[in-house]
Amino acid sequence: MPIKAAGKFRVRAAFCRAPDYGIIRARFAGREMEQGEVDLFGSKVSNTEALVLGVAEITSPGTAVLELELRGKNAASSNFGAGIDYLLLEAVDAQGAALAPAAPVSKPAAPVAKPEAARPPAANRKNIVMVAGKQSHGPGAHEHNAGVLLLSKCLREGANAQVEMRLHLNGGWPAQEELDRADTLVVYADGFNGHPILQENHLEQVRAMMKRGCGLVCLHWATEVPQDRGGAEFLEWLGGYCDPAWSVNPHWTADFSEFPTHPISRGVRPFSTTDEWYFHMRFLEGMRGVTSLLSAVPPESTMSRPDGMRSGNPAVRKAVADKLPQSVAWAVERADGGRGFGFTGGHFHSGWGNNDQRKLMLNAILWTAKGEVPAEGVASTVTPEDLTVNLDPKGKK
Repeated sequence: MPIKAAGKFRVRAAFCRAPDYGIIRARFAGREMEQGEVDLFGSKVSNTEALVLGVAEITSPGTAVLELELRGKNAASSNFGAGIDYLLLEAVDAQGAALAPAAPVSKPAAPVAKPEAARPPAANRKNIVMVAGKQSHGPGAHEHNAGVLLLSKCLREGANAQVEMRLHLNGGWPAQEELDRADTLVVYADGFNGHPILQENHLEQVRAMMKRGCGLVCLHWATEVPQDRGGAEFLEWLGGYCDPAWSVNPHWTADFSEFPTHPISRGVRPFSTTDEWYFHMRFLEGMRGVTSLLSAVPPESTMSRPDGMRSGNPAVRKAVADKLPQSVAWAVERADGGRGFGFTGGHFHSGWGNNDQRKLMLNAILWTAKGEVPAEGVASTVTPEDLTVNLDPKGKK
């Protein structure tokens, strides 16, 4: 593709989805893009939103090549196809700020060739499989796709030498061979009966993963399952979970001022955010093996709703009246050697702009994969513009 001037460019692309499409990873101008793997399977032909693949630095005018490497396929896909709708290059400055509006580059004329075999990950990297749920809620809330893409970008930024990422967007589920290799599974999706782990045979697949010591991370609503369907498993695998008959989901501002000595807390400083912080979780008896990472005292306003599912009950009302700190993020070290992390925030996509909230999450993902969390935590940078890309098409707020 013709490049008229040297510079730094943010690379965006929209891809095609189809029943016979596979999992791709992109390179541009010889550089592997930070966005990672994208599952292009779709039950019907459609296009993705424009995804930020990464940033490429072009040292001289000429021709730059976009390469799409096929890495495998979703279990539901019938083949290894791939297709691109359009590519955009946006000039940026050294800090990543846009210099000019993005301009489209012509579509490639030839189809992507099927590889002889998917490239295996580097032996010393941790396989992190991330599942983003389908579109949900209003603009800026439950942005599962944008959240997973942003967190994966940040992990590559701060722990690239340690991680190999596989992303599944819009409710896609990993193939069995991916699950077999995963060091941790990250789920950011709607929960309860719609939880991805409770669909089809997924619970049994995850059970096998946990038995061999794989990690598990659940964000926001993905911490919630029915007590009689997944509750026992999540209690064991995650150390605790949101039980809608026991836990509550008000919006409130939580102040986090103290953190335990734990790898997930490395580099995290006191912070405060407004979120739909679920609390009054069901935890393992005596918090066995569980460490509370974030806790705060909810205000009385969190009990303004009548008793009901997720809104209140006598036990949680007494806990709030007694001003008992409530854990909203926790880690568990399981008897099988695996690790789990639950995080009840993440309702608002803007929360990932908070450096300390984001660092805690990145540290947790790396820790559950049994990677080495840096002394100052996983470093990353998120600009205001980063929080506006890859959002689901929900209209305006």
